[in-house]
Amino acid sequence: MCLPHDWLTSRLLGSRKIAELVTDRSDASGTGYWSALTGEYRRDLFRWALGHDAVVPSVLEPFEPAGHTQNGAVVGPGAGDNAATALGIGAGPGDVIISIGTSGVVSAVVDSPIADPSGRVINSADATGRFLRMASTPIAARVLDATAHMLGVEHGEFSRLALSAPPGSDGLVLLPYFEKAANVAQLRASGVVHGLTEANATPAHIARAAVEGVLCSLAGSLDALMLHGARPERLLLVGGAARSEAVRKIAPTVFGQPVVVLASEELGACGAARQAAWTLTSTPEPPAWQTAAQVLRGEAIPSIRARFADARSRFLRWNATDRFYLTRFARRCLPCGQGSSRSISFPVPATAPSGRQPLAPA
Repeated sequence: MCLPHDWLTSRLLGSRKIAELVTDRSDASGTGYWSALTGEYRRDLFRWALGHDAVVPSVLEPFEPAGHTQNGAVVGPGAGDNAATALGIGAGPGDVIISIGTSGVVSAVVDSPIADPSGRVINSADATGRFLRMASTPIAARVLDATAHMLGVEHGEFSRLALSAPPGSDGLVLLPYFEKAANVAQLRASGVVHGLTEANATPAHIARAAVEGVLCSLAGSLDALMLHGARPERLLLVGGAARSEAVRKIAPTVFGQPVVVLASEELGACGAARQAAWTLTSTPEPPAWQTAAQVLRGEAIPSIRARFADARSRFLRWNATDRFYLTRFARRCLPCGQGSSRSISFPVPATAPSGRQPLAPA
């Protein structure tokens, strides 16, 4: 049982034996059956799922060669995308990487892993022997793509519109739940525009609200990391949306501290190159590489996150109310059997949400 990365490594090495498969710590972490906490495979999960043990790749150390090609070239251990990006940046303890791509990932480099029973924060081995503490969300660049498409503009014009509106979008808040996120799993996937008025019903306000909504969601992930011990000294902004001028300029106002934007757009490839050099030199630490960076500053505006939190709280209460009343309606009004709890696919509150009276007895 192996990942595509492991299969590709075996092809580079010219091996066809399952017992010779190898992988790296970061990709092994993503399988769910290799524990970053213990550095061992969870054999109990194999037996539970398969009824027997499984043949799995050997896990290499961060700079341990996987072997040699038939031409004698050294093959490195490889890495997952987040780990390779962190290695390419040269991130270390105190650095928090905010990646805004297809999904949003906030990760902190730490020396030791932790267990989060809630599942909001996960731990992954990185490509240096340390760990990445991560919180992720699908609320990321695709929200900006969808909003730009809705407004009928390209990304450059979208940024110009967003930056032409005032901070806070004159009270307009976009809850960017275009796709279901783990931390709002009880919600049906739908975005919400909150605080719409005649004054802020403009393309510029909507564009700014979309950018602020994405950044506020990522700031929530950063808060989750900080609750588990992360202490950000540097915020590193990466990913496709980091190219957006609006994202770059608005980010410091939402996160409340400067953000660092790296010049290279292919940081994962930089990480692969750095690992290759490390594998060849076998030094205790990876070679020190310098990546050009731009530090962006802006005045923190706490009201942006406060309005977002208020709108999100209202949305959660509305959803709870909807589920309560819809469930009561289904149980009372649908034909026998159709209104049973088995036909309801969402969680049911035990009592009516506060501030609303429950339905009168039938």
